[in-house]
Amino acid sequence: MSISITTRGMRRSANVAWLMGGCALASLMGAVSVSAQEAPAQAEDTAQLDEIIVTGSYQRSIERAVDIKRENVGFSDSIVATDVANFPEQNLAEALQRIPGVTIERNRGLGGRVSVRGLPSEFTFVTINDLATASGSASREVELDIFASEIIQQVTVQKSPRASDEEGGIAGSVKISTARPFDFGGHQLVASVEGAHNSISEEIDPKVSVLASNTWGDWGALASFSTARRTNRTDSNSGINFRPAFRFLEASGTRGTQAQAVLARDAGVTITNLRDRDQTSRVIFQDKVGDRAYLNTQDQWGGTLALQYRPSSTFTLSFDAMLGGYDATEDEYDAAAYSASSRSTFETIHAYDDTTLADYGMVVLRDVSYTATQHEFLSKERISETEYAQFGGEMDWRGDDWHLHALAGYSGAEKTIDFANLKHVAYAPSRTRWTETGGETIPSANPATIDMYNAPTSYLFEAYETNFESINDDKYVAQLDFTREFSLSFFPALSRVQVGARYTDKSKDRQYGQLNIQGPGPGDASYVNRRTLADSALTPIADLVPGGAYSARDLTWSQVSNAYARETFRYDGFVTPFDPGQFYEVSEEVTSLYAMADLDFAFGAVPVAVNAGARYIDTTVVSSGYFQIQNPNGTTGYSPEPVTSEGSYDKVLPAINVSADLTDSLVLRGAASETLIRPNLTDLAYKRTANFNSFRFTDGNPGLEPTYAKQWEAGLEQYLPGGGLLAVSYFWKEIEGVVRSELTGTVPNVTKYNANGTIDGVYDFDVYQPVNAEGSYEVSGVELVAIVPFGMIYAPLEGFGINANYTLLDSSLTGESDLDIPTPPVGLAESTYNVTLFYENDRFQARASYNYKDKYVEGIGYEMYPIWRDGYGQTDVSLSYNLNDSVQLSLEGINVTDEVTTGYTMDPSFPTTYELSGRRVSFGLRASF
Repeated sequence: MSISITTRGMRRSANVAWLMGGCALASLMGAVSVSAQEAPAQAEDTAQLDEIIVTGSYQRSIERAVDIKRENVGFSDSIVATDVANFPEQNLAEALQRIPGVTIERNRGLGGRVSVRGLPSEFTFVTINDLATASGSASREVELDIFASEIIQQVTVQKSPRASDEEGGIAGSVKISTARPFDFGGHQLVASVEGAHNSISEEIDPKVSVLASNTWGDWGALASFSTARRTNRTDSNSGINFRPAFRFLEASGTRGTQAQAVLARDAGVTITNLRDRDQTSRVIFQDKVGDRAYLNTQDQWGGTLALQYRPSSTFTLSFDAMLGGYDATEDEYDAAAYSASSRSTFETIHAYDDTTLADYGMVVLRDVSYTATQHEFLSKERISETEYAQFGGEMDWRGDDWHLHALAGYSGAEKTIDFANLKHVAYAPSRTRWTETGGETIPSANPATIDMYNAPTSYLFEAYETNFESINDDKYVAQLDFTREFSLSFFPALSRVQVGARYTDKSKDRQYGQLNIQGPGPGDASYVNRRTLADSALTPIADLVPGGAYSARDLTWSQVSNAYARETFRYDGFVTPFDPGQFYEVSEEVTSLYAMADLDFAFGAVPVAVNAGARYIDTTVVSSGYFQIQNPNGTTGYSPEPVTSEGSYDKVLPAINVSADLTDSLVLRGAASETLIRPNLTDLAYKRTANFNSFRFTDGNPGLEPTYAKQWEAGLEQYLPGGGLLAVSYFWKEIEGVVRSELTGTVPNVTKYNANGTIDGVYDFDVYQPVNAEGSYEVSGVELVAIVPFGMIYAPLEGFGINANYTLLDSSLTGESDLDIPTPPVGLAESTYNVTLFYENDRFQARASYNYKDKYVEGIGYEMYPIWRDGYGQTDVSLSYNLNDSVQLSLEGINVTDEVTTGYTMDPSFPTTYELSGRRVSFGLRASF
């Protein structure tokens, strides 16, 4: 069975992306053999594609991706639908990791944010059908983990921007495109069903997708529906962070002086000034040790409708509509020991380390007994619900030497997050120490100590904490683009001029509130310090989450289930009220004008193609929120109306891309440009948030400007027979205006309360604010790509091959530490690589892929101590067999070697994270009718 498919791959509207797995295109079409359909003769933009060929052959999909790379005048890499369909992916983010230079960040076994060339993920600009899609996240990032990989028809990573691009992205732009009815020849009905098993949860998750498409003369329609569930369990011995000793040394009463005396007695550390943080910040103890079991359940669904009217090959109208949803519930059961409690201090230091971090003058207390550790049993529940809607239209109209393209669209998301934490606390002496994989808390020598895992009557109810957050994310876009082709005798090199304008209106508002329940009714605090953990129904951890015993350590304990907590503590009429001080609304209007030209000429005997132009952007940002005020009676409140602040900036961004065909198979490329990445909307928000554990306020900054980069790249590409490729490129970037959090003030005498309403103490809070850092930084790197079908080397190896890429990064860009500890910026990895070995014949296909991202800093604790995520590599495999031309069976595995996610603070001997998320094996059936 052969079906012809043609799409306008990179020329997709910004209106309705097929955002959920509704279209199920890549997965469904993976079982169908496809041949190329004759494309229209009109010339396309050099970065646009005449057609995408989707095939059941992985090797043919590689060949097509290589063709796309060669046709593009700039630096880019692509994958097409079959490349995605024949790999096990849990979401859209994981589908992108096969592209050279692209890696992902994983959280509890699930791929999330996308990183290009090892740079921080916030430097990457992601679009779905030419729109930075609304997703309801608190930042600008598209939440790719919420989208199924089946939406993909093609992905291109544009690493050297053009003037017509909406944004450039300092690391690169990930451009995702999908399909429409006239992409198929005649009618098509495809269906897919899959079951996946997780090795820790031992749950089996279903996924079902259906797509129907047909054309009738000038009209075409495509409808689809997809639903999927993912259940994953993660066991984690983690949360072991550095805590500076000023936590105790600055305490009032005897706590501070006892800490000072114990340090001198047991570790030989003399603190001469209890308020000198240059001394006290360099003595470290463990903040909190926790054993946690997570159960994450996700439900995705999506329905789409696409209509097209094509009366001729020169005119097309398209309309798209989509409704979708993504619901996730995460149960977290946490048994933790908070060493730095407000009642505690050092009792005995059993072991300390003054050598590992001696270069920074730091002493780390490895094994300590504390006077009053705050032992906590926490039952946490996070329920996130997101709804999507997109509508839009697009027009393509072509003449003999011109092309008019217009689009208008809307993308919106509404997201709510309902969080609850049932907290029971026991204060008692305990001993906490680092272990090889994390940390542990054991009874101390103090007679009042407890076995924290087996003392339910010692734990008193403190509060049932609830938070509720609501985010609305709306984006409108309109664009008009005109291209004129030329054949001028007096300027024969000029082949095309393109001009256009784009208007984008983005808005995001957020409401947030919290309420602590302390009794069976509103305002009732009768449970506090009266109800014990033993008064609630307790369930062993092996039964709270599916899959059996806790796997991170040889340990067991019992807790309150979230279902029991919700039923017991949420009284009739309960609601979490919104806090005016947590409200913010940010709107951003961007008007862009651009012009660029394509030149084609010969330099001697070498054909040369040039794309050059510039984009002018004009941006206005309006941010509003309620600010705290002092009432005449001395109480505090909020301004009666939102306080508004406005910021604006404009910029001209030039770009040039050049390619030269040195031979029929050897291409030299070069590019230079100036580009930007805009600050997160949360950083622009005119509001103040408080972190009482860190004793700090964080303010927004509506006056933030983007981070800019000047960059150039040069590369050489050798194209081999059978879709092979050997490529090397060198890139350089100068980055300025990096957004960083800086100390901008102090608020004295802030009262900090415990969850049960009692006063923890009165402290000075630091005020931090995001700012554009002064100065510029350089980033450079080398990228290598090797796609080699082994059959071209040795005929008996026909069908075997390798697809590999490697990126090496060097950067003077540094992170920020108040102790001047040198660290790379958050998210930057020095090296990344992907290797895929494959084999295929007419019936059978097999692939094994290994993806690796080097260690990187994932955060800076207390603005001082870099917290590292260890280098992580994961092996995925895929086997498929075509029963006939219409039906394919597949067996796929994710993380088949069951790798563990680990991390540490400053040195591997101080582990911070140890997470096991297990392997995932799926069996699927795809059919086409």
